[in-house]
Amino acid sequence: MIHQDTRTYNESQAPGDQSICDLLAREIDRALPEAENRVWHAHPVWFLDGNPIVGYSRLKNCVRLLFWSGQSFATPGLASEGKFKAAEARYTAADQVDTDLVRRWLAESREIQWDYANIVKRKGRLERLK
Repeated sequence: MIHQDTRTYNESQAPGDQSICDLLAREIDRALPEAENRVWHAHPVWFLDGNPIVGYSRLKNCVRLLFWSGQSFATPGLASEGKFKAAEARYTAADQVDTDLVRRWLAESREIQWDYANIVKRKGRLERLK
């Protein structure tokens, strides 16, 4: 279920960005119903077993959809983000969101996971969970 803090985050966005955020939240919630959703580091994130899986955030000129393990996905379309395994897609309008593609990434996010929950304990070293 979409957490009230996520709903509040979405409602605080400009109308065009709110449409993107609402669409992403619905797709994520539908694909990962068992995931815990909360606002983490100021933006909505979904967790499986305490591990961050997917989230989105409003950037200066777009809404970014981020998959923490996305660099390991087989489905194309995500751009690498950062020095670990994260990958992203960026949107400036809701009609740019290819929901079929997002659903494929979400399916992969359940099956391919790196252990971000313990990255500090492992001194910045990631281990694959699935």
